[in-house]
Amino acid sequence: MNLVRLALRRPLSVLVGVIAVALAAWIGLQRMARDVFPPLGVPTIYVAQPFGGMDPAQMEGYITYFYEYHFLYITGIEHVESKSIQGASIMKLQFHPNVDMSSALSEVVAYVNRSRAFMPPGTPGPFITRFDAGSVPVGYLVFSSTNANRTVGEMQNAALNQVRPLFAPLPGVSAPPPFGGSARTILVNLKPDRLRSYGISADEVVTAMAAANTLSPSGNLPLGDKYPFVPVNAVVKNIQDLAAVPIRTGTGAGGGAVFVRDLGEVADGADLITSYALANGKRTVYMPVTKRSDASTLSVVELVKANIPNFKKVLPDDIEVTYEFDQSPYVVRAIRDLVKEGALGAVLTGLMVLLFLRDWRSAFIVVINIPIALLAGTFALWVSGQNINLMTLGGLALAVGILVDEATVAIENIHVHLARGRSLGRAVLDATVETTGPRFLAMLCVLAVFIPAFFMQGAAKALFTPLALAVGFSMVASFVLSSTLVPVLSVWLLRGHETEVKKEERSAAYTALLRPLLAARWLVVPIYVLAAIGAVWLLTPKLGTEIFPKVDAGQIQLRLRAPSGTQLEKTEAIALRTLDLIKREAGADNVQMSIGLVGVHAANYPVNLIHQWNAGPEEGVLQVQFKPGSVRTEPLKEKLRATFKAELPDVLVSFEPSDIVERVMSFGAPTPIEIAVQGQNLAASKEFADKLRERLVKIPSLRDVQFAQVLDYPTLDVNINRERAGLLGVRMSDATKSLVASTASSRFTVPNYWADPASGIAFSVQVQVPQGRVNSVEEFKNTPVTTAGGKATLLRNIASVSEGTAPQTYERYNLVRVVSLTANIHGSDLGTVAKEINRVLAEVGAPPAKTSVAVRGQIPPMEEMFTGLRNGLLLAVVVIFLLLAANFQSLRLSLVVVSTVPAVLAGVALTLLLTGTTLNIQSFMGAIMAVGVAVANAILLVTFAERARVGQASSLSSIQNSPAPAAAGSAENSQKSGKMPDLLGAALTGATSRLRPILMTSFAMMAGMLPMALGLGDGGEQTAPLGRAVIGGLAAATLATLFVLPSVFAVLMTGKHTRSASLDPDDPASPQFTSAKS
Repeated sequence: MNLVRLALRRPLSVLVGVIAVALAAWIGLQRMARDVFPPLGVPTIYVAQPFGGMDPAQMEGYITYFYEYHFLYITGIEHVESKSIQGASIMKLQFHPNVDMSSALSEVVAYVNRSRAFMPPGTPGPFITRFDAGSVPVGYLVFSSTNANRTVGEMQNAALNQVRPLFAPLPGVSAPPPFGGSARTILVNLKPDRLRSYGISADEVVTAMAAANTLSPSGNLPLGDKYPFVPVNAVVKNIQDLAAVPIRTGTGAGGGAVFVRDLGEVADGADLITSYALANGKRTVYMPVTKRSDASTLSVVELVKANIPNFKKVLPDDIEVTYEFDQSPYVVRAIRDLVKEGALGAVLTGLMVLLFLRDWRSAFIVVINIPIALLAGTFALWVSGQNINLMTLGGLALAVGILVDEATVAIENIHVHLARGRSLGRAVLDATVETTGPRFLAMLCVLAVFIPAFFMQGAAKALFTPLALAVGFSMVASFVLSSTLVPVLSVWLLRGHETEVKKEERSAAYTALLRPLLAARWLVVPIYVLAAIGAVWLLTPKLGTEIFPKVDAGQIQLRLRAPSGTQLEKTEAIALRTLDLIKREAGADNVQMSIGLVGVHAANYPVNLIHQWNAGPEEGVLQVQFKPGSVRTEPLKEKLRATFKAELPDVLVSFEPSDIVERVMSFGAPTPIEIAVQGQNLAASKEFADKLRERLVKIPSLRDVQFAQVLDYPTLDVNINRERAGLLGVRMSDATKSLVASTASSRFTVPNYWADPASGIAFSVQVQVPQGRVNSVEEFKNTPVTTAGGKATLLRNIASVSEGTAPQTYERYNLVRVVSLTANIHGSDLGTVAKEINRVLAEVGAPPAKTSVAVRGQIPPMEEMFTGLRNGLLLAVVVIFLLLAANFQSLRLSLVVVSTVPAVLAGVALTLLLTGTTLNIQSFMGAIMAVGVAVANAILLVTFAERARVGQASSLSSIQNSPAPAAAGSAENSQKSGKMPDLLGAALTGATSRLRPILMTSFAMMAGMLPMALGLGDGGEQTAPLGRAVIGGLAAATLATLFVLPSVFAVLMTGKHTRSASLDPDDPASPQFTSAKS
């Protein structure tokens, strides 16, 4: 029993099934995560290694190298990138697609442990994390205080130790340590003049402190029935007790001892300041709120906002915490507007169907199919583990127009059968069964265009697969509904209206146009082929290309770099000046919020470097959010570039991805353009990069062309004379320890801790000379250095000090040093700029020996994505062709159907060019979708034309072989004799009989895509290319189907007999048929 007959026999079962699907979909919608994009699954692992005090060259040679060397042995590794700066290095491990990242992470941990065996003693443990492109900040927790005496360090401590632990129970939520401020630290601040007067080096103080404040195990002593602890106050209880620690005895004034209090002071303060966080221009502390790549942006934001009262409970009363730069409104608006576009598209589709059928009952049956199929598709998406995002919603919106096809074909054929005078029940049954085959084949052809999605790799697969599943599930549901619900509703609603349905007369105008085209078919077909292929060949190169459509989210992020080695406070002043200029150009009333970080993250928190990379005190990153609809960011960026150049001429500025869409689709690249010059000879690489930069700045569409690394950071080179040092009894280890304690902190050489009894949290105890107390080279030369005899000598007695420069950052790619140029784009697209860059690379000539040039940034992933999409489109056409061949048992008919593909591609290219739309992943998906729909329409026409051709042959055979013994014998003779029917008549019959359903399907889908193509609402620019591509491709394909396809059919089927392809001797239609008696 077929599906149609079963539905007609059990109509209430059909209704129960529909209601069950609706309820299941409603449950699924409540539980599905909602986000901008699906999880991209970028196979990346980061390793962040701190080592406070190490300079960049030491980090590269003694730390980073051993990691890189071992990481290249990991299974599935593609490349290893590293950046080494003072006190930290960060390594990015990129894996090949489809690598099991759980196993990869285990291997990384194993090789990290092996690498550490080769590193200097005391090397801290690294931070290892899987970091996906979707793991981006969805907002910031900003801390502020109404107490003027509250320090930033105190707020940092509260945020780190009171608020951050509360993130642990929140699913999908994470947050790195706070940005800004420094960790609470017990400081022993030494006075250089006191050290010199007593002849004591800072290292002696460090040694004394380590001996006087030491952690000692506690034993137990049995006393009667008790077994008490025996703790010793080896660690001070009160930090001021540290001031009484003796450094020397018998050397003080009058022969007395020298204590810490004689050399400096003890303070409960903060670690060395390496960065300042700014919120609306004021120093503060903030925490980026990040989500796991598979978590929902909306759920994460809602959880964090709901827990803000809990955060406030654990904070002092004067500290406020707010949630800023909330990315969820953008997600909500994007999803809401896409739903609105889909709903409006469904309404327009229904009106188009009503216009063609002119019967509200029939239109209702067609339109009711849409929401039920979408609900079924949504339920299937939930079951398959997908979430609600722009791709799945785009697929559902795209499916609106396609879903009409199944029900429209069935309803239209029911009208035809009713017009023949059949009873309602018989007309519904026969008409629906008659179209089951073509509808099923059309569905398979539409689904076939999405098969390549499962063979793609990387981001293209992650983005395309959810859209493909959304369309596919909805299409399958629509086919089932058109075979069950549509016939049931038709019998119920069309009752008593059989006589109102009359046979549609052929359109005289269409026939009049088609006849001369058929007559000139041998001219029409070559002209069509040449015109379509020529249009694709000529127009496609003129289209701009990019990964994803640009969207203006009303935010900007910029990176500023002051002259090399600029002090932190000076950089902060430049950042504040930059914010003032932004307010001036954008309008102060239009700025809603600004945050920023000036300087480099403290070595205590290496993971922060993954979230935001700064290399030194001269760098800062500012993020500004404008009030909705108040500012257009691209023109503003161009104005700001001119303003910065005029008023901050020594400051380099570069704009970076700011909103959640840009950050995700940039795949971690800070700028769309990066050109890496690789070679072990850093000087030669820099020289060649300079030549490249001179030519790149001349490309009109490039902006912010600059080096990614600072290679001339100022240094004070201390050159110790080993012979002189030996004569004075100074060991190299003693000299370096004295210098570290005087210029940085003792925690880098001798870690020491004190646990706060009130909280049970341990804080570092460190000896240092506060920054600013030594402010000249001559004074620096007077730094006391420990000798073997216990006395101190001055640095100038054993060493020379000279000023120089050195790289601030060492970057490597698979162990090869890299000098990078970065740039932004204005007024052009990524593909066009890529061509210009390739031209420059060709003009500048070959790089020096053992040096290579690589283009990175967003260009490689774009090229990889388009290669996958192009191959996917070709594979889709091949799959469709094979499906058609299997169905028609004719390669010629299959070729007739796919002959509409060039028209689709030409229509897509022309539409994108006329609307100024780039070729991106959205428009490419629209093109692939248009191919499937165009083929589905062509199947209808070709199927009926072939039926007419075979029917004519059958009639000819019946006349020539009359009197025929039976109808079956007539069919058998016609098939075996293979008579030649009137091809033009068959083509005309197929075209005119399918005119209305083809027009109805095409116009309905184009109407459904119109709201999306117009890009209405927030974020409409992201999905508009998809709608435009579908409309353009389908419009061209509809014209080709109606006016060219009949001629193609007549040309390709010329000389084709009607005999069956069957080889079964028991098949009466087979040329090999023989009766059992033969």
